[in-house]
Amino acid sequence: MKSLPLFLYRCCLIFCSCLAFSEIASAQTDADALMIPKKFYCAGVLYTNSSWTNYWEGAYKRDNGNIGKLSTNIYTLIGNYGLTNKLDILFSAPYVTTNASSGTLAGQHGLQDITLTLKWLAFQSQIGKGIISMHAIASGSIPLSNYEADFEPVSIGLHSKSVAIRGLVNYQTGRFFIAGAGQYVRRNDIIIDRNSYYTTQLVYSNQVDIPNANNFIVSSGYRSLRFNAEAIFSQTTTLGGFDIRKNDMPFPSNTMNATTAGALFKYSFSNSGLELTGGGNYVLKGRNVGQAATVFGGVFYLFDFNKKTK
Repeated sequence: MKSLPLFLYRCCLIFCSCLAFSEIASAQTDADALMIPKKFYCAGVLYTNSSWTNYWEGAYKRDNGNIGKLSTNIYTLIGNYGLTNKLDILFSAPYVTTNASSGTLAGQHGLQDITLTLKWLAFQSQIGKGIISMHAIASGSIPLSNYEADFEPVSIGLHSKSVAIRGLVNYQTGRFFIAGAGQYVRRNDIIIDRNSYYTTQLVYSNQVDIPNANNFIVSSGYRSLRFNAEAIFSQTTTLGGFDIRKNDMPFPSNTMNATTAGALFKYSFSNSGLELTGGGNYVLKGRNVGQAATVFGGVFYLFDFNKKTK
């Protein structure tokens, strides 16, 4: 199965110009309400491990002795730079390895897709005792290597170019917050190394239509100068595709839906620029995906490129 969304990890501090440096300068992703200030750069590495033995073949949940336990390891380089106080540019580049504990399928490894993102703080205002912010986020991804997409479930990705738009709303009062985000992803067709394949009918072509998708995230938690804790609920839905046929291998254009729940924790070392983050998530319900348990941990560091005043 295609791995679950790689970026359900995040550090969650809301940008507010009146806050102290240690509270606004922190690692972030395209799915949180944090903005890096102008001329600051946050860089880090994140390790993710995901594994499953049971999966959904359409709506039918089963295991497969020819796969056993499917494990995925992801090593991601992440960076974020503040172009202005309201506009950030982010990138991520993962190296992925897969392995099936049983059967004859050989695990795959390689660079997956690079993702570039622009994140804009479109609106921010005080409402009652809290602050509401709204963000517009646009991103695009392209494959970094010539990996094979038509080798599910051990393929490291779909090898499809994509663009995505996301809207995010965050409300914080005191140290507590709640946020919601919705994303639409448009994916390009891919070319596979065979001249025909079967979906719900026989197709005489090496071109595969990869369905688009949407994703909705709700999160809530606690934020302080040093420690943050967050609960996350996510729903990913493929807009099209078809189910895995009985006892057949999955295919890149399958429907792949997943409902996940997870948590994230972050600790910042005061005035040092160093931050540690970790967490995990679990697939509660799905269609043509594995019931994966995922854990992750990362190290981030903040660099200040502003001219210093003597």
